[in-house]
Amino acid sequence: MSDIEAIRAQLLGDIEAAADAGAVEALRVAALGKAGSITALLKTLGAMSPEERQAQGPAIHGLREAVTAALAARKEVLDAAALDIRLAAEAIDMTLPADASPRGSVHPVSQVMDELAEIFADMGFAVATGPEIEDDWRNFTALNIPETHPARAMHDTFYFPAQMNDAEGRAMLLRTHTSPVQIRTMMSQEPPIRIIAPGRVYRSDSDATHTPMFHQVEGLVIDRGIHMGHLKWTLETFLKAYFERDDIVLRLRPSYFPFTEPSAEVDVGYKQEKGRRIVGGNGDDEGHAWMELLGSGMVNRRVIANCGLDPDEWQGFAFGVGVDRLAMLKYGMDDLRAFFDGDLRWLAHYGFGALSVPTLSGGVSA
Repeated sequence: MSDIEAIRAQLLGDIEAAADAGAVEALRVAALGKAGSITALLKTLGAMSPEERQAQGPAIHGLREAVTAALAARKEVLDAAALDIRLAAEAIDMTLPADASPRGSVHPVSQVMDELAEIFADMGFAVATGPEIEDDWRNFTALNIPETHPARAMHDTFYFPAQMNDAEGRAMLLRTHTSPVQIRTMMSQEPPIRIIAPGRVYRSDSDATHTPMFHQVEGLVIDRGIHMGHLKWTLETFLKAYFERDDIVLRLRPSYFPFTEPSAEVDVGYKQEKGRRIVGGNGDDEGHAWMELLGSGMVNRRVIANCGLDPDEWQGFAFGVGVDRLAMLKYGMDDLRAFFDGDLRWLAHYGFGALSVPTLSGGVSA
C-alpha cells in the first residue's frame, strides 16, 4: 500500500508540474500506456489470492482514476492557456483602416429585383410578398383556373402529400407563380391597389431557358375606370426605365389566360448584334424583330369577385414577367441554369458591386 501511495504522490506531482501538452501526454503514456507503471500494477491482480485482490484492487483502481482525472484537468488548463496566448497574438485592431475594399458581389437576380422595385416605386407601386408554400385555392381556383386546366397537372406543379393538406382540406403546393400574392392583397386590402409581387416560383421544368425554381415579378392595379391603355402605358414606362432606352416599342397580341380577360402577350422590338438580342427599335423596321416578353391583361371579373370585390365597381390589370429573363436580356446572359450553379467565376463576371445600389436619379445600371 505504501508503494501505491508513493506512486500516486509522484505521478500527481509530475502532472501538476507539466509545462505543456507534450509533457502531459508523455506522463500519460508512462503511467497508463501498455508498459506504464499503473498498467503493470493492474496486471499483478491476476496472480493475487482473493484476499490480496480484495485488499489491493480498490487501491490500484483508485490510483488509475486519480491519475486519469489529474491528466485531464492539467490538459484542460494548458489548452486554455494556449488559447489565450493565441487569441492575444491574433487580435485585430478594429480602429485600423481597411486595407481592401469589400470583395462581395450582388447576384444579377438581386440587382434586377432592386431595379424593378426602384422603377415601380417611382410609379406609385408598393412591393407585396407572400408564402412560397401555397394552398390550391389561392394558387389556382381563385385565379379562375379550372380543375381540368393543364397547369394543375403533376408534371407542372410540385404538390405536397395529401397528409399535408391545410385545415380546410385544400392541397398544398409550391406556388407556380406569384399571383397568389395578388389574391392575398385583394382580400386583405381595400382598393385602390397598386403592387408588384416579386419572388421565387416553382415548376417542374429544366433546360437552357427553364429551371425548376426561378424568379418572377407580377404587377397588379385595381381601381375605378382602369382600361388597357393604362396597362400599355405602365409597361412602356417600366421597360424604358429598365432597359434605359427611349426607343422601346411594344406590340400587344390577343392571347388567353384564365385570370385575365381580355388577355395579351406583350412583344418588344429588338435587333441582333454580335450574337446578342438588343432590346429597342420597331420590330417592323429592317434588321429588327419582335420578341415575346411577358403576359398581361385585364383582371377577370371572376377573380375580382372571388376576392370579395364588386367587379362592376372595380377593374384592374395585371402582368407578369420572369426576373431571370429580364436579367438575361439586359446583361447578355445566354443560359438560365448558370444563375443557380453557384459558379464564382460566373458571378465575378456578371455580379454587381456590393455597394452599388440602383437608383433612378443615378441610373439603375450606373
